[in-house]
Amino acid sequence: MAPIKAIDSRHMRGNFTNQANSYDRYASVQKRVVALLGGRLPALAAEPGLVLDVGTGTGALATELLRLAPNRQLVVMDIAHGMTREAAKRLPVVSGCDGDARALPFASGVFAGVVSSSVYQWVDCLPAAFTEVARVLRPGGFFAMALFGERTLHELRSAHCQAVAQSSRHAASHVHNFPTLAEVSAALAAARFTCHDLFSTMEVEYHLDVPDLLRQLKQIGASNAVADRPRGLASRRVMQLMTKHYEATYRCAAGLPASYQVIVALAGKAQE
Repeated sequence: MAPIKAIDSRHMRGNFTNQANSYDRYASVQKRVVALLGGRLPALAAEPGLVLDVGTGTGALATELLRLAPNRQLVVMDIAHGMTREAAKRLPVVSGCDGDARALPFASGVFAGVVSSSVYQWVDCLPAAFTEVARVLRPGGFFAMALFGERTLHELRSAHCQAVAQSSRHAASHVHNFPTLAEVSAALAAARFTCHDLFSTMEVEYHLDVPDLLRQLKQIGASNAVADRPRGLASRRVMQLMTKHYEATYRCAAGLPASYQVIVALAGKAQE
């Protein structure tokens, strides 16, 4: 597994802010991830106290948490102001703020729980980010999160690597890498969490063609945000070669597959 590349947070913030209004129409896999994580929240939702939703997006996970616990005090936070605004507009009973998962803008020990869905794959140092979660949790607090793992979009990334290798424009592919299950486990341990459940599962979507897949990724703001991405990453020649490799290798009767590895973790901060 290659190391996770540094993320350009300003570029990522712009990507997601620009797509806040269209996100829900295209984020079908992300909605499945919310349902998967939400199915494991009922016991946690009964715990009293303030809960933080990191990277709330348009508020789908916050909505699920409020369905389970209507009187729950909830803070929603996103790095993209457009997303924070959208979530707060849809959920007027919650408090909303902008913030970065790498440096949570809250005092230590103020939350009973932290939840997050489809966010931490964009963070380039999971141990530091999870340590931030532990910092803002009170003793005995819970952390429930889901992120995309290393097999996510492996078809697209493999086809792009082949295209770049075949093209004379670039020596290496600069596509985003995703964390492994072992890396997530190690990051939780480094932050001194007790892990109660950790597993991964695969979700697959089928598309008409490569442009259809790329349009969907763009509409949810999931464009490449690697800090050292070169100009010409999506040059015409590279795109043509990538499409050719993708079609030849992965096309099936159901269409063109795009796979997502979903890693789910339920963890707790030790009582002091």
